[in-house]
Amino acid sequence: MHVAGEPSFRESVDLMFNRAVGLMDLSPGLEQKIRVCNSTYTVRFGVRLRGKIFTFTGYRSVHSEHMEPVKGGIRYALSVSQDEVEALAALMTYKCALVETPFGGSKGGLCIDPRAWDEHELEQITRRFAYELIKRDLINPAQNVPAPDMGTGEREMAWIADQYARMNTTDINAKACVTGKPPHAGGIRGRVEATGRGVQYALREFFRHAEDKAKAGLSGDLDGKRVIVQGLGNVGYHAAKFLSEEDGAIITGIIEHDGALVSETGLDVEAVRQWITKTGSVKGYPLATVVEDGASVLEEDCDILIPAAMEGVITLANADRIKAPLIIEAANGPITYGADEILRKRGVVIIPDMYANAGGVTVSYFEWVKNLSHIRFGRMQRRAEEARSRALVEELERLSADQGLGWQLMPDFKQKFMQGSDELMLVRSGLDDTMRAAYQAMREVWHSRSDVEDLRVAAYIVSIDRVAKTYRSKGL
Repeated sequence: MHVAGEPSFRESVDLMFNRAVGLMDLSPGLEQKIRVCNSTYTVRFGVRLRGKIFTFTGYRSVHSEHMEPVKGGIRYALSVSQDEVEALAALMTYKCALVETPFGGSKGGLCIDPRAWDEHELEQITRRFAYELIKRDLINPAQNVPAPDMGTGEREMAWIADQYARMNTTDINAKACVTGKPPHAGGIRGRVEATGRGVQYALREFFRHAEDKAKAGLSGDLDGKRVIVQGLGNVGYHAAKFLSEEDGAIITGIIEHDGALVSETGLDVEAVRQWITKTGSVKGYPLATVVEDGASVLEEDCDILIPAAMEGVITLANADRIKAPLIIEAANGPITYGADEILRKRGVVIIPDMYANAGGVTVSYFEWVKNLSHIRFGRMQRRAEEARSRALVEELERLSADQGLGWQLMPDFKQKFMQGSDELMLVRSGLDDTMRAAYQAMREVWHSRSDVEDLRVAAYIVSIDRVAKTYRSKGL
């Protein structure tokens, strides 16, 4: 959605980069090297479908190879363009640097409406697109590792992984050519929920710091906070579900492409999701008020606003009317450059996209490592951990009985303590650690420098600095 008088998404990323670089001490040459997109490959290929040949246009853009492989999703949408793909590739570079995953930034896209094709047709299109990229090493475990994005998911990743394996029959690491695969095809548990889970961990970390909450005029923890979520896709759904079920947040609004649902007492995220899956729409949902003009709900009163759909939904046109004191960008680029200026001046705290939605790439990294090591996490140590914990519990109970102390360990403590870490627990633990460390790196810059007013500039400074250090160590 592009509003007149506003920069495009790509220009927005560039302008935000400029704001950060203006506060840094980089040589002009190095600044330019980090800014520019290294290469973009455009492919046009034909597929015979429905008795005729259809031609599709796809892109794979590599922004920075300061580390390899480069990483970034493939999206299927009619809005896909070279500009959008290059902007998203740049964001991936900064995102990977911020959360310290050892990847450069890349992005891909296919200009297609996935809903217009049935499954076997989509498979043919995906395999042909993958073939065009694989033969140019634009999909390769050591050079370029895609992942799901808007319009793609586990199914498409499994097709791409299989296509790579067919073309590289002797590559023992073939499964690592793409992440976001289903668990039975070399994926990792916790990948589907990862971006939404990362949003939850980001908010938890924000609420651990009294100084940061005060800047947004908030206090306490997430319990009872009123939340509006825009977009109940993979990211929005998991973020809303975890925040409401595990942290006591109240989801007062859910915005979808065809309207919104609002309820002061809180929406049941699972029930809403099932309704949308069944009917394809929010309309007619019986347990909440349906609002025809969904976008207007962005402007409703709440504590936390989570835009989790498209880029450019908060613009110069509506920024003045946004009431939320805290916005966390679960989508890429949901706030335009102009809207960002307006909200900042009003003191709204924005947790920026490059940090907020980095859960996906973090767990993708874990999946890639799992594929390269050829063993699932927890397989070696899980039962050893359990045995050690059981020995300790049994010894405490023996002491209690011996001395007639009558100690009783709580049954749920016993169960939790004696459970060894399986893959999902380890993935969540690693993600939580990553989100905490990255937030602390941002807030350190935010609070220690008087010229840094917001978390977005802090995030850019941290990540650009890390990219610059890598380039310098390469002798650039």
